[in-house]
Amino acid sequence: MSELSPPDDEARPEYTDALPEYAERVLDVADRIPPGRVMTYGDVAEWLQEGGPRQVGRVMALYGGAVPWWRVVRADGVLLPGHELDALGRYRAEGTPLKEAGRAAEGHLPRLDMRRARWDGGEHAQGHT
Repeated sequence: MSELSPPDDEARPEYTDALPEYAERVLDVADRIPPGRVMTYGDVAEWLQEGGPRQVGRVMALYGGAVPWWRVVRADGVLLPGHELDALGRYRAEGTPLKEAGRAAEGHLPRLDMRRARWDGGEHAQGHT
């Protein structure tokens, strides 16, 4: 081993299965959303008082499979591309308010009725950070 080579224990950084702290916080919020209700990516960021919709979306894309991911949604109520049918089945099972699609809507998929389905954090909103 040359002088320039680090010892074996220093050659590779340690990798852990721990989630980044921000990701844990986002997933905790997603887990708190009651069945039949939703929060937008921006709502979650605002509730956490950190990040923005893109950061929340990235966390959900990478780590959201273990939480009710279908309850964190786009602000326009459009179902998550690529997961529309799975999400739609979950919304119907939970009684989430939907707006039926018009005939002109691509795929005739409903949207979320954001006015009725949106959750503001309720009593959990205090002391959430």
